[in-house]
Amino acid sequence: MEQIFAAFVTVLSPEFFIWLVLGVFLGLVVGAIPGINDVIAIAVLIPITFNLDPAQALLMLAGLYTAACYGGSFPAIMLRIPGTASSMVTVMDGYPMTLKGEGGLALGISTISSVLGGLFSATCLMFFAPTLASYALYFGPAEYFSLGVLGLSTVAGMAGKNAAKTLVACLMGLLLSTVGMSPESGFPRFVGNYFELLEGIPFVAALIGLFGVSSGFQLMEKLSKNTGSTASVGVSRLKLGRTFPSFSLFRRILPVIGSSSLLGTIIGILPGAGQVMAIYMSYDLAKAQNKDREFGTGVPEGVAAPEAANNAVVGGSMVPLLSLGVPGNGTSALFLGALMIHGLRPGPTLFSDPSNIAYVIIVGFFLSNFLLGPMGLFLGRVIARFVFAIPDVLLGAAIVILCVTGAFAAGNSTFYILVALFFGVCGFLMEKLGIPLAPLILALILGPMMETGFTQSMTISGHSYAIFVEQPISLCMLIVSLAFCLIPLFGAIRRRHSRYFDMP
Repeated sequence: MEQIFAAFVTVLSPEFFIWLVLGVFLGLVVGAIPGINDVIAIAVLIPITFNLDPAQALLMLAGLYTAACYGGSFPAIMLRIPGTASSMVTVMDGYPMTLKGEGGLALGISTISSVLGGLFSATCLMFFAPTLASYALYFGPAEYFSLGVLGLSTVAGMAGKNAAKTLVACLMGLLLSTVGMSPESGFPRFVGNYFELLEGIPFVAALIGLFGVSSGFQLMEKLSKNTGSTASVGVSRLKLGRTFPSFSLFRRILPVIGSSSLLGTIIGILPGAGQVMAIYMSYDLAKAQNKDREFGTGVPEGVAAPEAANNAVVGGSMVPLLSLGVPGNGTSALFLGALMIHGLRPGPTLFSDPSNIAYVIIVGFFLSNFLLGPMGLFLGRVIARFVFAIPDVLLGAAIVILCVTGAFAAGNSTFYILVALFFGVCGFLMEKLGIPLAPLILALILGPMMETGFTQSMTISGHSYAIFVEQPISLCMLIVSLAFCLIPLFGAIRRRHSRYFDMP
């Protein structure tokens, strides 16, 4: 406790606190710009921090990491464009809330959920980092394959009445995930003459296309049907509405925030699982907790769950990094690089460093979540008023231009623009056909992790499938995955039998 108190005194001193505030502000701006995510921002800022005090540099990066996850909810809620990959699920209910005139409420729920999720994981990081990190060491190739299966099994819970179309989207995502170098043979697959595909389909560009470009196309189509020409631009604008949820609504979404925060922290501790796994699983868990609500139509719980989970992953990912020197995801890997650049070695010895830098970093993550609330709400409302003041014709064109610019910035290549446009057309057609986007994206992300885990497991076991059931953690996750898939099936059978027996 003395070390934690000393860290609070250090961080709250003006010469250090200002760098934390700057990091939070930069994170909010970065998250709000599609195509510019926390990984790119930290990679750019690391060279700038060379001449800073290590504590100042790491506090700025901690603030940026925390805020960028939340900042992506701005364009996700208002424009249906995920600012970052961690906000892709927020689109599902956040944007429908905006269409109903509840955009401000969606921003408020996103802010509260992000703050509470981040504070929960930061508190766990503060008091239980070494203990929690030890459990991450139990995960090997078999466990990561089963973890991927578990992630895909949540699609069954999201399927609803469109089970066949959901399965099609999932299979499309798995097929697209095979593009690139084979992890077993190193042979290029489905890349043609495009060397940019050797590492797989550029995810950020694909995400921008599926949500952003397709959204611009849909808006333009809507305008052409309503007006018959591009001359008329007098389209009624949506209102922002109230920001803070009522006490009854807050009490309603609090259980979802709590369960999503816990799930996000646990997933964050596992190296390689990342935010995408956490937000999908938390969204599916929220649906299981609220079976009487139709998610995807503007349900507040559909915003609270992914936003609490993605910020909880931030603190969780720092647990194995600071305790064991093992990064939990790409952003924390860059954070590891920043630590080493400043002569700091992650691991148990970091907590005994005379500079108390480990607890300074932890307190920085904790306080950045407090800053996230007021700064996020202010910036969110400013951006929202600006967006809602733009005529729809200009907004549709601006969305496409912004997406093209973001796609180019993601890889500094025109090829990324082509990828965004291709997936924009695919997303537009999938919306027309009623095929959901979420299963495709989840499969596209989990496919490489599952393939790598499977090939490594086969090598270790001598091509014996028994390895997946011989490992207790792997077996438990496979059983849970089977339950996820069978529960909707049993529910459908029960409903069919009940209708049969109710017949006169």
